[in-house]
Amino acid sequence: MARTHTTGRTKDSSMARGLTGFAAVMLIIAGILDLLRGIMGIAGDDVFVSTPNYVFKLDLTSWGWLHLLLGFIAVLVGIGLLSAAAWARVIGVLIAGLLIIGNFLSLPYYPVWSIVLIALYAFVIWALCVVGRDHA
Repeated sequence: MARTHTTGRTKDSSMARGLTGFAAVMLIIAGILDLLRGIMGIAGDDVFVSTPNYVFKLDLTSWGWLHLLLGFIAVLVGIGLLSAAAWARVIGVLIAGLLIIGNFLSLPYYPVWSIVLIALYAFVIWALCVVGRDHA
């Protein structure tokens, strides 16, 4: 009976490592996409749709800097997750949540990309939260 318990624990820990690795890769990919989006916003405002009556109206260059900064942090946290840093799980959930909010706020400017990134960050949060503390 002890053998079954040990095998189950090994299976759980390998699943936890797999989900954390999945979250890390997705966070890095989505972070790079946000970096590119930030560069697009900073370099050329004409790439984005113009929405004249949007409640959260910011200059698109400001949106670009916001996405550039958050995307850079997301890539760093993803690298931290790959190296199994304890701080990276908590920061990963926080930064993914902030990026979901940032992409939601910029939906009128680039709707398809925003929806894709919201979905990617939701998967990251799910993967980081589904693993219990004892498997971190």
